[in-house]
Amino acid sequence: MGTRNVALVLLAAVLLQTLLPASSAEGLVRIGLKKRPIDQNSRVAERLSAEEKQRLLRGANSLGSGSEGDIIALKNYMNAQYFGEIGVGTPAQKFTVIFDTGSSNLWVPSSKCYFSIACYLHSRYKSGQSSTYKKNGKPAAIHYGTGAIAGYFSEDSVTLGDLVVKDQEFIEATKEPGLTFMVAKFDGILGLGFQEISVGNAVPVWYNMIKQGLISDPVFSFWFNRHAGEGEGGELVFGGVDPSHYKGNHTYVPVTQKGYWQFNMGDVLVDGKSTGFCKGGCAAIADSGTSLLAGPTAIITEINEKIGATGVVSQECKTVVSQYGQQILDLLLAETQPAKICSQVGLCTFDGTHGVSAGIRSVVDSGAGKSNGDLRSDPMCNACEMAVVWMQNQLAQNKTQDLILNYINQLCDRLPSPMGESSVDCASLKSMPDIAFTIGGKKFSLKPEQYILKVGEGPAAQCISGFTAMDIPPPRGPLWILGDVFMGAYHTVFDYGKLRVGFAESA
Repeated sequence: MGTRNVALVLLAAVLLQTLLPASSAEGLVRIGLKKRPIDQNSRVAERLSAEEKQRLLRGANSLGSGSEGDIIALKNYMNAQYFGEIGVGTPAQKFTVIFDTGSSNLWVPSSKCYFSIACYLHSRYKSGQSSTYKKNGKPAAIHYGTGAIAGYFSEDSVTLGDLVVKDQEFIEATKEPGLTFMVAKFDGILGLGFQEISVGNAVPVWYNMIKQGLISDPVFSFWFNRHAGEGEGGELVFGGVDPSHYKGNHTYVPVTQKGYWQFNMGDVLVDGKSTGFCKGGCAAIADSGTSLLAGPTAIITEINEKIGATGVVSQECKTVVSQYGQQILDLLLAETQPAKICSQVGLCTFDGTHGVSAGIRSVVDSGAGKSNGDLRSDPMCNACEMAVVWMQNQLAQNKTQDLILNYINQLCDRLPSPMGESSVDCASLKSMPDIAFTIGGKKFSLKPEQYILKVGEGPAAQCISGFTAMDIPPPRGPLWILGDVFMGAYHTVFDYGKLRVGFAESA
C-alpha cells in the first residue's frame, strides 16, 4: 500500500466516531450504534476491507493450530461502520467494538501489549483487575492485508447491556503493529458469525448467550439509520426484533452454508428488467462488516453502466484537467518547480519533496497541525501529479497547449479505477433506475438515494455508486455480499434457532 493510501487510512480512522451506551428493555438487549458517514478518504479503507473479504472467501481463512496461533483474514473496518459498547471482566472494563456478522471472534487490546503504539491509544484489558478472569494462554493470530493482530486467549465475563456472559473465551491482543489500529476509534471486534470460522474454534459470544439462557429467543437483528446526522446511528437487538424498526413482514431464507450468514439469492433486476445473471440462483451473505454491496464484476459493471457511473479516477483526472489544466501549464511554462505545482493550485500540500493530500500532515512536517475543515481528496492530488508529469513530457515535445490538454483528457479516459469504485453525477439521481434483488421469491428494490453514497456537501459533493466488484471463484462463488448499503434499506434478522436470515423494509 502506497504512502498516500496509508495516510488516507489514517485519516479515515481518525474520523470514526465513538459510540452510544447499551441498554435493555422489554426483554430485549439493545445496543445503540453510532456511525460516521462515508467520506472521500475512507473509501480507500473500504477497498482494503473488500480485498480481505475476497481473500478470506477464497480460502485464506483455513484454520489450523501451531506455535504461532490460529489464522483468519480480518477486514479493515474503516468505512461507514457501526459501533457499540461492551464490558469485559468484573467489574466491567468498557470497550468500543464493531459487531460483525462476517467474523466470529471477540478480541480487545491487552494491558500486556507493550510494543505496539495502537494498544496505548485504546482501552486495554487488565486481567489483574477482574475477579472473574480465567487464564487460558492458547496463542491466536488474526491476519489482514496490512499487518496482523496477535495475542492469546483468555476467559472472562462479557457484558452486553444488562446481560453478563460468563466464562467467555476471547483474544487478548498483545501485538497491533498495523497503522490502521493505531488511530482507530474502536478498540476491538465482536464477531457474530458461526463457530465454523472462529479462530481457535472459540465459542462465539452469541452462542454462549443462548447456551447460558440469557435470552429466550435465539435471534438478533440489525437496524441501520442511513440518514447521516439524524439521531442515533442504529440499533442491534439481541433476543428478537423491535417492530418500530421495520414495515410489513420479514421474508426469510434458510442459511445454506454455516460460517457466514449465507443464503441463496435469485435474479438481479435493473429498472424491472432481468439481467439474467442470477436467474439460476446465486449465493449471497448478509454482512454488517462490509459497507458497500459487492458482486461479480460482470453484473456490477452492467449495473454501473445502467446508472451512468464512471471510474472515480477517470473523473477526478478530467476534473483536474478542466479546472486546473491551463493553470498547471502556465506554471510549467513559468519554470515553476514541478513538485510544487499541485500545492500551488491547492490540490496538495508540499512536504518539502513532493505533494501530499491536503489536510494530511506528512512525516516531514513537524509544525503545528493544520485545519482539516476543507480537506481535498487524495484522488485529486494524485490526478494533478499525473497531469504535471504528462504535461512535462508533452511540452518537451513542443506540442501546443490545446493538443496537450486534449491528449491529457484522452489519458484520463484510459485510467482504470484501482479502488473498484464508480462515480455518478449527483444531479442525475432522479433519472437512475431501481436495482432489485430477488430473495425468497420477493424483489427487494434499492432506489438511487439508497444505493448512491454522497460524499461532501454543496458544489464539491461527489456521488459514489454503492456497487463494487468482487469475483469469488467456484465452488464458494460467484457470491454477493449484501453489506450496509442493503442492510440499511432492509431491517435484517439473523435467526440462529431456525438457521435463517430475514429481510423487511426498514422503518
